[in-house]
Amino acid sequence: MNSRSLDRTLKAQEVFEGGGVRLRRGFSNVETGQFDPFLLFDDFSSNVPEHYLAGFPWHPHRGMETVTYILDGAVRHKDSLGNEGVIESGAIQWMTAGSGIIHEEMPESTHGIRGFQLWVNLPQKNKMMPPRYQDLRGAMVPEVGLGKSARVKVISGNIGGAEGPLKSVAGNPLYIDVTLEANGSVSILVTSGHTAFAYLIEGGVAGDAPEPTYYAPGTILLFNREGDTLSLRAGRDRARFLVISGEPLNEPIAWHGPIVMNTDEELREAFRELREGGFIRPA
Repeated sequence: MNSRSLDRTLKAQEVFEGGGVRLRRGFSNVETGQFDPFLLFDDFSSNVPEHYLAGFPWHPHRGMETVTYILDGAVRHKDSLGNEGVIESGAIQWMTAGSGIIHEEMPESTHGIRGFQLWVNLPQKNKMMPPRYQDLRGAMVPEVGLGKSARVKVISGNIGGAEGPLKSVAGNPLYIDVTLEANGSVSILVTSGHTAFAYLIEGGVAGDAPEPTYYAPGTILLFNREGDTLSLRAGRDRARFLVISGEPLNEPIAWHGPIVMNTDEELREAFRELREGGFIRPA
């Protein structure tokens, strides 16, 4: 096995989105090429209701997927196709916007919330596929031990003989939630050539280095694409982090707001349909 080295680290930056939600953004359009096929990563965790209760009122999506993972709290969603539900503590929703959907996501927790949203690009051949949802309760996510000191919830992909129940249409993604005991270490298998990053939720985590540097919560560790193993270690406290990996699409991106296409003309057409009608395709 060949352990990957760290390419770079990014500290999540505070931004305002939706109806005025204060969140921490790990990466977005500025770093798109480095995170292909992933487009954006947000951490909307907060103990202050005024930071998140305004939510994300009605907005469109086309040409991409959103993955919402709620550790604590609840978010109610509904859309232009008549779907409605609540994503509660431990649950995940993988929404494929495909040809187009208009939806809203409104937090319902008044005692704090912890959650994340990842945007995944769709390949050109799937940009206009019918929209779909994959909703998963926390109890449906398998959890396995990895090494002597790690517990892993497998949301998507295969780790330690456990297969995540969510199936994407692109990127062969791995999405796992790792808890690592204090001073423990873990090696996570990933596919060579795939993009791979970790997002730190709790504790301090270091990459594989002779003299480790421990990074704080709110940090993204982006690894080089050569190698098939991510080696991570915890500091003096227990650590928790997400590991996400996927196959780069290596396709052109035309992106504005919540719509991600391959060409500027496709982007203009999408917004023209939003103004004039035809954005939502019949089932």
